[in-house]
Amino acid sequence: MNQLVTSLLVLWNDLTRDGREKGATAVEYGLLVALIAAVIIGTVVTLGGQINSAFTTISSQL
Repeated sequence: MNQLVTSLLVLWNDLTRDGREKGATAVEYGLLVALIAAVIIGTVVTLGGQINSAFTTISSQL
């Protein structure tokens, strides 16, 4: 009887741990996507004016 209870507890821990790890993984991926988006937005804001002026110069010379 002890072995059955122990086996059920091990199974329960394995099942619930997988759910927590999947949730943690989803949060980590979400944070990674947010960080990448922030870097892209920062780059566009920083370089946007310079790129715009470069295109304006090129188009005026054409």
